[in-house]
Amino acid sequence: MASYNRVVLVGNLTKDPELRYISSGTAVTELGLAVNDRKKSSSGEWVEDTQFIDVTLWGRTAEVASEYLGKGSSLLIEGRLKLDRWEKDDKKYSKLRVVGEKMQMLGGRSGGATSSSGGGPSSSTTASAGVADTAPAIDSEPPPDDIPF
Repeated sequence: MASYNRVVLVGNLTKDPELRYISSGTAVTELGLAVNDRKKSSSGEWVEDTQFIDVTLWGRTAEVASEYLGKGSSLLIEGRLKLDRWEKDDKKYSKLRVVGEKMQMLGGRSGGATSSSGGGPSSSTTASAGVADTAPAIDSEPPPDDIPF
């Protein structure tokens, strides 16, 4: 039987990412992602339904998230579901989480270590498989000698 484990989520961070390193030196961060859904109630009114999802990022993607993201940041995560199971005090526990494999930062640079004040253009940053691309700074006007007329 065929199977496919892929999740794509868009939401906002519920807290600042906390970066840590495991004994092998690999970076890991745990994120809380709030994902909103709107649906009509039986009375015909629109109701917000928020799901809170735990996301784990590894490697360079974890480092980029920790450096550039903060509470409230908009984020697209693509990854897979993973069920963790453990036993404590003779009770069995389980928790479903997302292991993020790709991350897309949405919106402008409103927070993070490299934030700048001012009304510059919004940027979008992608981190995937240990690679981070940031949009270059764009001047609002070209220099006068570059005007073609």
